[in-house]
Amino acid sequence: MTTNILILCTHNSARSVLSEGMLNHWARKLGKDVRAFSAGSAPSGRLNPFALEALTHADIDVSGYRSKSWDEFTTPEAPPLSIVITVCDSAAAEQCPVFFGGNGQPVKVHWGYPDPSNAEGGDEGKRRAFELTRQAIGYRMLQLLQLPLETLGKQELLAELKAISST
Repeated sequence: MTTNILILCTHNSARSVLSEGMLNHWARKLGKDVRAFSAGSAPSGRLNPFALEALTHADIDVSGYRSKSWDEFTTPEAPPLSIVITVCDSAAAEQCPVFFGGNGQPVKVHWGYPDPSNAEGGDEGKRRAFELTRQAIGYRMLQLLQLPLETLGKQELLAELKAISST
């Protein structure tokens, strides 16, 4: 059974998109039955071009990516979520809606990353910041994919996810 993971950031334009891309990329490469989605509480309606560039340079196909609301994942038709990860502090502080999981509510954890959009140094500074953020996210996603997701209980899973956030 597929493990569906939703990654949230307020505007769903950069960090959550990088996370969705990296998790799906590594899951495919490792043959893991994991599917990532991203969304935002106040989606911007556009994806940050530096995020798309960082993913494209990592050979990740970004066609079909779009900025979307977390409301899309609150309906009974939405994929059953096992894990919800917030990647920006403002999204972590918001009251999340009720998401449908396969076994009740999904496990929720915060993995914060600084906003690479705020990097100094013009476009080149932003490119470096987005690439470093993509790499940091990719590292955590690899750690997540090493977990025995299909056998961990919710409390064990939460503990493992929190341990990953401290690395």
